[in-house]
Amino acid sequence: MNPVSAATALPTDAFGASHLWAQADWVIQTVAVLLFLMSVLSWTVIALCVLRQLRARGARQAAENFWDAPDYASALTTLQARAPDSSFTALATQGAHAAARLRQPAGVTSLGGAIDPHEFLTRALRQSLAAATARLESGLTLLASIGSTAPFIGLFGTVWGIYHALIQISASGAATIDKVAGPVGESLIMTAFGLFVAIPAVLAYNAITRANRLELASLDAFAHDLLDYLTTGARLAPAPRARA
Repeated sequence: MNPVSAATALPTDAFGASHLWAQADWVIQTVAVLLFLMSVLSWTVIALCVLRQLRARGARQAAENFWDAPDYASALTTLQARAPDSSFTALATQGAHAAARLRQPAGVTSLGGAIDPHEFLTRALRQSLAAATARLESGLTLLASIGSTAPFIGLFGTVWGIYHALIQISASGAATIDKVAGPVGESLIMTAFGLFVAIPAVLAYNAITRANRLELASLDAFAHDLLDYLTTGARLAPAPRARA
């Protein structure tokens, strides 16, 4: 039977996913399982980050309304009720605690009492900003790692599949389509699978990084407003928007 007739005689289900999985060796199966786990982890991180960004939108609006309250205590209570787990609430709470420590009676001594009040408040707010940055960046390292390594893992599966095909050709002594179709199909699937895992991770990493950068800018502006209020008793007026 010539190669053309052999290809015609092959059943259509010989190239199905179940058939390819059954005839794949343990290397290809390990690569496929690894890529599958990486995809699950990637989409889990993406879903968690999307939910976090949706909650952050409401927290930013609550932070804008923070300054509409008559006093700091009521503003903080409202912010804690509307966005209890947000970084804006953590900043405002940290600022309130730092200001309360500065108002300790003269007989109460602490290490913080020897520091300039403005510097003490700055350090307290900076610590809260650092904690917020760490929370925002959680998961990004995993996305970057998956996006950068998944194509190469898939490429390894491709190389192994081609090697497997060459072994079968060498053992059979005939380069017929029925001898090489399965291993070549495995290699092509591994390449596609690696790209399928990597591309969403890279796109999500870029989008989440940009969203985090915007949120950190809002947090930094809110921290500066808190510092101005806690040190001077008044919020610095926002700069007027330039007209187009």
